[in-house]
Amino acid sequence: MNTQITLQKATLDTLPAMHRFLTDMSLPVSDLPADVSGFTLAFDDTELVGTAGMEILGPVGLLRSVAVAETHRNQHLGRRLFAAALNHALSQGIREVFLITDSAAEYFEKNGFQRVERSDTPTEIAGTAQFSGLCPSSAVVMRKNL
Repeated sequence: MNTQITLQKATLDTLPAMHRFLTDMSLPVSDLPADVSGFTLAFDDTELVGTAGMEILGPVGLLRSVAVAETHRNQHLGRRLFAAALNHALSQGIREVFLITDSAAEYFEKNGFQRVERSDTPTEIAGTAQFSGLCPSSAVVMRKNL
């Protein structure tokens, strides 16, 4: 494993690799936005080993597709990736970010996110495919103010 991981913005050229990686990580790809410029990818040489995306939905952002290959976990790569996504949100004037997770709530709580009731979710988030169907109704909705 190369210790020098590089981060880069997703592009149309990297989209096929991103689809494969997210599918391998059991994350949804059917609702990825056409514009993936809010997604950051981590590469170990030419191997895609991590992703995180920020989907801008009006006045709020949806953090999504935060995943790190098992071989690269426990190296703070997830934190670097979602920090890049949060920075993208800030650059777009977003001050409130949400996420939906069924497996990583404790991780995100340690990183400043707070659980919110599904009924308190803004309509922009509630209207997403992730909220309404792709993630189970038992999934946790979380918010972070930037």
